[in-house]
Amino acid sequence: MDDRLFKSAMGKFATGITVVTTESDGEVHGMTANAFMSVSLDPKLVLISVAKKAKTHGYIEQAGKFAVSILKDDQEQLSQYFAKQIGKDVDVKFERFENQSVIEGALVNIACNVYDSHEAGDHTLFIGEVINLQVQDENPLLYFEGKYREFK
Repeated sequence: MDDRLFKSAMGKFATGITVVTTESDGEVHGMTANAFMSVSLDPKLVLISVAKKAKTHGYIEQAGKFAVSILKDDQEQLSQYFAKQIGKDVDVKFERFENQSVIEGALVNIACNVYDSHEAGDHTLFIGEVINLQVQDENPLLYFEGKYREFK
């Protein structure tokens, strides 16, 4: 099977959109990711999949921690910005949560310490132990077949 068919098939799985952030030398680094899932309740663990060639990959390894912001339906521009789909600067508003930078106003913010990591092809699966989280009651930003969708 070719790469395009694989990507097309994986695009049939509707997901939410997250921005993963971490810090290095006082700077916030982030990337858009829809490869995110919960792993365990005891201990509370989540998983993100990060391409080895992504700059954020090295920053997460160096920091030993990361945060996941699950985006709301009105935060599409933030998703595009952190996915490098738009070239213009976007005024990203961060807030401090558990001594990490998270997206202000996100649907959910999750602060994690790296619990474990596993190489998987051209990606690394970072498992994060959840330190704390905050939740809002809003609608999520959804993604299906390469397009943003609305929750109905």
